[in-house]
Amino acid sequence: MNTSLYVRLGESSGIRSLVDSIVTRHLKNPIICKRYEPLNEDPERLEVVTRHLCDFLEAGTGGPATYQGKNMVEAHRGMNISGEEYLAVLDDIVGAMQECEVDEETQKDILYIAYSLKPEIARL
Repeated sequence: MNTSLYVRLGESSGIRSLVDSIVTRHLKNPIICKRYEPLNEDPERLEVVTRHLCDFLEAGTGGPATYQGKNMVEAHRGMNISGEEYLAVLDDIVGAMQECEVDEETQKDILYIAYSLKPEIARL
C-alpha cells in the first residue's frame, strides 16, 4: 500500500511547518520578496494566505482539508510571474523541504506537482 503524500509530509502539522518555512523564505528571497512585502505589513492577511497554502497542499496530497481559495489561474492572473520568479519559488520550496527533513522521494513528488502547475501560474 502506498503512503499518501499527506502522511509522508507529516500530516497537517508537517504541512504547516513546511508552509511556514516556504513563506519565510519567500519573504527573504530577493527575487520575489517584493510580491510578498504587503503580507509582512498585514499579519492577518499573512495568516489567511498561509492557511490557504496549507489547505491547498493538504487537499492536494490526500489530506482531509478542503481548499476554498481561488484556482491557480484566478489567483495568479495579471501577476505576469516570470520564469525566474517561478524558479525562485521552487528553490524556496526545495529549501523548505530540506529544512523540514522531507525525504528525497517526497521532494521529487512535490516538485513534480509544482512543475505541473507552471502553466496555470507563470506569465498570466
